[in-house]
Amino acid sequence: MPKLHSHFGTNNEIKLFNSEGDTLNKNDLIAKVAEAADLSKADAGKAVDAVFDSISGALSGGGEVRLVGFGTFAVAQRAATKGRNPRTGEEIDIPASKQPKFKAGKGLKDAVNK
Repeated sequence: MPKLHSHFGTNNEIKLFNSEGDTLNKNDLIAKVAEAADLSKADAGKAVDAVFDSISGALSGGGEVRLVGFGTFAVAQRAATKGRNPRTGEEIDIPASKQPKFKAGKGLKDAVNK
């Protein structure tokens, strides 16, 4: 498994990235958090789940989550629109919906562009 680097930014936020560009799954992330923070995988898993649950909870409540240097998670409202059924070509109504969105912060953009 490629090494995942962790760096602390100006506000002690942890930035995790894979130097080889491979896709990481949740288990990989948990393993790297456990290693970086000197935690058991079980405790790291609880911490990762708590972060994801906190972000999901804030967004489902209509809020946003700002992680300075990393990015902002928010909710975007999509208007109702017309679409087409790809099989039949029939016009269909696509209802309005809320979609999660993420805007990368400067620290993340800089890390990606190194």
